[in-house]
Amino acid sequence: MNQLDQLKQFTKVVADTGDFQSIAQYAPQDATTNPSLILKAVQLAAYQPLLQNVIARTQNASLDERMDQLLVAFGLEILKMIPGRVSTEVDARLSFDTAATVARGKKLIALYEQAGISRDRILIKIASTWEGIRAAHILQSEGIHCNMTLLFSLSQAIACAQAGAQLISPFVGRIYDWYKKSASTAWIEPTAHEDPGVKSVKQIYFYYKHFGYQTEIMGASFRNTQQIIGLAGCDLLTISPDLLAQLQKSDTKIDTQLNTSHMPREIKALPCDEIAFRTQMNDDAMATEKLAEGIRLFCIDAVKLEKLLQA
Repeated sequence: MNQLDQLKQFTKVVADTGDFQSIAQYAPQDATTNPSLILKAVQLAAYQPLLQNVIARTQNASLDERMDQLLVAFGLEILKMIPGRVSTEVDARLSFDTAATVARGKKLIALYEQAGISRDRILIKIASTWEGIRAAHILQSEGIHCNMTLLFSLSQAIACAQAGAQLISPFVGRIYDWYKKSASTAWIEPTAHEDPGVKSVKQIYFYYKHFGYQTEIMGASFRNTQQIIGLAGCDLLTISPDLLAQLQKSDTKIDTQLNTSHMPREIKALPCDEIAFRTQMNDDAMATEKLAEGIRLFCIDAVKLEKLLQA
């Protein structure tokens, strides 16, 4: 079997793209999107009709509503290609507003349900700020499943699990990027075992399994197939089409890297009320910087999407 088929024996494979026409050949279980991926897709000629259709039928709607309609339009097309769930992201500009995030999440679910899609097939993506995590707790209590994104630390992961989030998306590649940039010329390319992004997900995985949290873990934002293979056995992995293609072309054997037999002997429970969360984040320069950067970049791309809808 090729590496993609081998990986599917250990892990649910998820496609990370807005280019839904590229999904079918990899037969993923689920798919994820974000503002940057949707922006990239709508600029392709193949998706201009979809964009123009949304513009034409939402001319009298508010800009927020038009944006939601565009995101859901892509989600609906993606759901035709997969048997499982699609993740649709709440506007990153609401990352520090719990009430607004809850309201936007409900609007997205309503649009999917109006199109005849069960909420069980939708994950609402929310940035893993304290306010976003509180919003997820509210949405989960109402049967709306959440995917907590822009996650870079164990403290974020614990808070999400305690809030009852359905799924978290730790960003492997962006963690790797931070450490590589920080090391500068002293950087030595790590093996998968020593990759800082891979190690972060493993830490979260063992913490969840040790304390019995049911929140799913989905490694995300990969830079190479080595990072993906290093997390074989994780609950889910969301992978770009380029890396899915590389896995599909290789027949090198892979083995599971994450299972409870590898559990560390001692895992200390960490406090995770608001004060502890904010303190731990403040002490973690990487997580603080990458969370802030990720929100900024998604906000920039959201504005670009709005300009396309207004053009």
